[in-house]
Amino acid sequence: MRAVVCEGLAEDFSRIALKDLPLPEPGDGEVRVRVEAASLNFPDLLMLRGGYQFKPTPPFTVGMDLAGTVDAVGSGVAMQPGQRVAGGTKTGAFAEYAIRSASALHPVPGAISAPHAAAYPAAYTTAYVSLVERGQLQAGETLLVHGASGGVGMASIDVGRILGATVIATTASEQKVQALRLAGAHHVIVLGPKPGDAFRDQVKALTNGKGADVIVDTVGGDIFDESTRCIAFNGRLLVIGFAGGRIASVKTNLPLIKGFSVIGVRAGEYSRQLPERGRIIRDEIWRWAAEGVTRPTVFAELPLENWREAFELMRDRRLVGKVVLKP
Repeated sequence: MRAVVCEGLAEDFSRIALKDLPLPEPGDGEVRVRVEAASLNFPDLLMLRGGYQFKPTPPFTVGMDLAGTVDAVGSGVAMQPGQRVAGGTKTGAFAEYAIRSASALHPVPGAISAPHAAAYPAAYTTAYVSLVERGQLQAGETLLVHGASGGVGMASIDVGRILGATVIATTASEQKVQALRLAGAHHVIVLGPKPGDAFRDQVKALTNGKGADVIVDTVGGDIFDESTRCIAFNGRLLVIGFAGGRIASVKTNLPLIKGFSVIGVRAGEYSRQLPERGRIIRDEIWRWAAEGVTRPTVFAELPLENWREAFELMRDRRLVGKVVLKP
C-alpha cells in the first residue's frame, strides 16, 4: 500500500516520502480501514519537526484524521467489513489503509461524504471541548475566534453559531473574509501588519465596550496579549495552540482585576482523562453531523501523491477550513 512517511525530522518536508509499505494486519480490538479521505491538521506539521507534545519516532506514517470503510477486523470487534467509519489518532492516516482501535472510530451517517467525515474528528472535538466543556459558552454571549480560517477555527465558528453566540472572527487576509462570513461569523476583523494590531478596539466597539465573553486562541504571542485587553468580565480565554510561534505569558493582576479565566484546552487528553465524557462528546458531534446541523468546510481535495501541496497550503496559511488527501 502507499503511505506518506516521515523518515526524519525537518522543517522543509525534505524527509517526507510517498512509499510502498506492507498491508498492516489488525490486532485484538483493532480495525483495518480502507482510507477514502484523510484531513490535515496543524499538529501533523508540528510532528514533522518535533514541535508537538507527542513526538513519534521516525519512520512513521503521517496523519491523524481519516474516513473510510472497514476492511478487516481483529478479535473482539463488533464492526463489520464495509461499514463506513471515521476517527482520529496520532499517526497513520495518510495511507491507502490504516489501523485504528475500534474505540477510536465512529460510524459515519450515510449522507456525509468521506472528505467531510474526515474533517470532523480533531477539529470538531477540539471546538466542542473548548466551547462546551471548558468555555461554557452560552447563547447570547460573544465568541472571538483567532486563527479563524484553520480547521479548529472554522469548527469553532460553526459550533459557536450552533450554540447561539455572536461570533467575531479574526484573519490576516482580506481574501478570507467572505468565507468566514459564510461559515457563520457575524463579524470579521482583518488584522494589521502586526498580529496584535487593532482588534482590541474593534472587539470593544462590536460589544458596546463589554469585550468578548469567550476567546478561542490557537495563535498565542501578540494575539494572546491583546486578547487579555478585550475580554469581558467573567470571560474565558481558551489556550488551544501557539501557531504564531511565541508562547505568551500573563501577569496575574490582569485576570484578577478584570475577572477573567485563562483555560488550557487539550481535547485529546480531556477525552483520555474523562473517557465517558469523551464518548458523549463524540456521539453529540456525530448527531449534529447526521442532522445536518454542522457545516464543515473542505477547502481542497487532493490525491495522496499531492501531499506536499496540502502541507504547503497549511504551512503558508492559504487555506480556509480543511484540506483533504484522497488515496
